[in-house]
Amino acid sequence: MKPNFRSLVLLSFIVLLRLTIHTRAEVITLTADTFSDKVKEKDTAWFVKFCVPWCKHCKNLGTLWEDLGKVMEGEDEIEIGEVDCGVSKPVCDKVDIHSYPTFKVFYEGEEVIKYQGPRNVESLKNFVLEEADKAATKAQFGSDKEL
Repeated sequence: MKPNFRSLVLLSFIVLLRLTIHTRAEVITLTADTFSDKVKEKDTAWFVKFCVPWCKHCKNLGTLWEDLGKVMEGEDEIEIGEVDCGVSKPVCDKVDIHSYPTFKVFYEGEEVIKYQGPRNVESLKNFVLEEADKAATKAQFGSDKEL
């Protein structure tokens, strides 16, 4: 039995869709409506970039944040997010953002640390892995203490 044209088109579409999903950067856009709920997720570290579209330093990052998202894809309990402070100013005010870009790690709703190191994927990755591990250990120690 020969596959018909329609089946081949559908199969091709499914393959392309899966490839698109797997190669898409895992950077989640956070807004005033989603920020608080997302960064409060249990056992999850969020590494968030705060920026504005008109900032030359933000523009100079190029695809750095998307590249980090791709590299971090598959890391359990670490999410890469971004906030456009031009659109979500209340979020940026709430977390004390005064310059762009600013990178911060949050764990279970609490700000853990602000990143001030080199702006390359490897440095960012190592930083967030280390800080997420420290935050998880601290949270676990705190919850053990309550028992």
